Amino acid sequence: MDLMNQVFQPYLDQFIVVSIDHILVYFKTEDEHDEYLRVVLQILREKKLYAKFNKCEFLLREVTFLRHIVSAKGIQVDPRKIEAVLDWKQPKNISEIYSFLDLVGYYRLFVEGFSLIVAPLTKLLRKGVLFVWTDVQQESFEKLKTVLTEAPVLIQPKLGNDFVVYSDTSHVGLGCILMQDDKVVAYASRQLKTHGVKLTWIEQIQYRMLEDESLGLWFRQVESGSTTSFGLNNDGVLCFCGRICVPNDTD
Repeated sequence: MDLMNQVFQPYLDQFIVVSIDHILVYFKTEDEHDEYLRVVLQILREKKLYAKFNKCEFLLREVTFLRHIVSAKGIQVDPRKIEAVLDWKQPKNISEIYSFLDLVGYYRLFVEGFSLIVAPLTKLLRKGVLFVWTDVQQESFEKLKTVLTEAPVLIQPKLGNDFVVYSDTSHVGLGCILMQDDKVVAYASRQLKTHGVKLTWIEQIQYRMLEDESLGLWFRQVESGSTTSFGLNNDGVLCFCGRICVPNDTD
């Protein structure tokens, strides 16, 4: 990738995009297409690099590139990848959550408030957090599928034109929309770091529960199905006879 970027450095983001061994040439007219193509082929010849003819496509009005559909309309998600998202089964462990987030995360620019939507899933990835899939995680999982099927077409911004940024914030995260000519260029969002977020009472109990030797033991027994005396509520908190089990050191 470094080699290709060095080779085409003078023309990157002017009419060429390079990704590893893929070269995308974009243009407005057929004359530009021919002109830019000659430049690319001449550079390849001078550097003694080769492109297989049977892997080349020319004068395309729409192209699939890096899991996206690019055309004069703008940039869209690849329908084939969205089908994979819709067919994804409920994650059963941390590894499967990582795999799912790796796929959907590729399209985070298309989803307003992406980081906040996935928060219940990323919460299970924290160190020391036991894997408990509750209604909250299921809602997040299903919502991600829904919003990706409704993902908008992102416009390709025009350099030199004005941009508008709309931003919002809450106690759990930040979000913004980059727009031009009243059309969406991209969405962006992120969760606040745990040290910047005040934990709720339930979250404090969950955290302390993991550090409590006795409750941790009962928790594992509930997960394994070896006890019916204890259970988990919808928040994934250990309960006894319908009452939350509060660790001794919880404030």
